[in-house]
Amino acid sequence: MQVTHSSGKPKRKKPKTEARGFLRSPCAVACTLDLVGDKWSLLVVRDLLRGNVTYGELQNSLEGIPTNILADRLKRLEEAGLIAKSAYQQHPVRYAYELTEKGKALSDVLLALVRWGKKHIPGTRTLESPGPHSVRDRKPTRKQDQKSWLQSAHTERRPPSDSKLIY
Repeated sequence: MQVTHSSGKPKRKKPKTEARGFLRSPCAVACTLDLVGDKWSLLVVRDLLRGNVTYGELQNSLEGIPTNILADRLKRLEEAGLIAKSAYQQHPVRYAYELTEKGKALSDVLLALVRWGKKHIPGTRTLESPGPHSVRDRKPTRKQDQKSWLQSAHTERRPPSDSKLIY
């Protein structure tokens, strides 16, 4: 017995995402949006570019990212190879986050968004100074020894002076 389809149209095959490695399509815009196109990811990248490296510093961003979403975005960005984390305290374990080279390359995307926003969205502005909660700007604490490597390891994380005012 032969089975035929009543509609005469050929069925469209769904692409195999595992074999191709793309969620939607090989379009560069779609693939980039799959990684950082949600409401929060580029804001986390922005804050990392500005020198905020700990969970608390990222959570204190002006936009007020909820803690569960921040934890999820950090995990996603790490899985995508855009950030790396390293423990700076063991009990309890606390991490510092940094952009990988792949993540740092998103600075051009952020600059383009800033330029577009300032031109087309009245009232928008750039953040003109590093985050107030930056590890490098804090006064020494009793846990200074535990964090000393963090301070020295991240002192060169700020973008060049010509771009730090843009984010």
